[in-house]
Amino acid sequence: MLKKEMKLALIQSACGPDVQENEDRTLEQIEIAAAQGANIVCLQELFNAIYFCQYVDVRSYKYAQTFPNSSTDKLQMAAKRLGIVLVVPFFEEALPGVYFNSAVVYDSDGTYLGKYRKNHIPEGPQYLEKYYFTPGDLGYPIFNTRFGVIGVGICWDQWFPEVARILALQGAEILLYPTAIGSEPDRPDFDSSEPWRTIIRSHAIANNVFVGAVNRTGIETDMSFYGKSFIANPFGDILASAGGHDEIIMANCDLSEIRASRELLQFFRDRRIDTYQPLLKRI
Repeated sequence: MLKKEMKLALIQSACGPDVQENEDRTLEQIEIAAAQGANIVCLQELFNAIYFCQYVDVRSYKYAQTFPNSSTDKLQMAAKRLGIVLVVPFFEEALPGVYFNSAVVYDSDGTYLGKYRKNHIPEGPQYLEKYYFTPGDLGYPIFNTRFGVIGVGICWDQWFPEVARILALQGAEILLYPTAIGSEPDRPDFDSSEPWRTIIRSHAIANNVFVGAVNRTGIETDMSFYGKSFIANPFGDILASAGGHDEIIMANCDLSEIRASRELLQFFRDRRIDTYQPLLKRI
């Protein structure tokens, strides 16, 4: 079986209140990743802003940007100049009063391939996203890039096996999950990092795909973000893993392993879709 190799990079970073500084630092990190041979680069959720969803505050709408905008334009040009596929998550203003948690994908020649809007919007202590984000209205698109077929889910989406399965059934080879996850204010002694890694690795196994989850780090207002971004193969093996600080992680991914894993673990063949009607009911 011929190898189909590419190098995936995730950029894990802390964010401060200055959007321009966040963008400048991210561009520098993208340059470093590309210089080290990255083919696909994914940024974290809301890459150029602090995680403002900790509190309900109308002033936080200032972080929203229409699309395209100056920051996405710069990143699009960087993708073209560096010859990389780039996944850019940002706070999107569709029109005044309608906002989405979105991600756009640029191919290695700078072509805009499309957009994903976060479908699952959480609401919990200091994760008050329902005030800010309208649930996504674009379904679950996949993106055919030069280096592989990408599916994107954003943060809370990553906990739902249905999202991963839909993307894989459409042909996604790599599932990317930009995220912002850390402390739980109502359970200060609880560390969600292991359940987080476990559920995403299970998506890799159940769908025979590569996965990459990229988190932020640092302390923002009253929350801390633990980082621990990682990349896993179709058997759930972790190929690269970050600590708790700013870091670029990369892994070589042989996409031919997807076929090999599916020929061994025949999950797609043995699905009983005629029995899944209960999934369409709330309870």
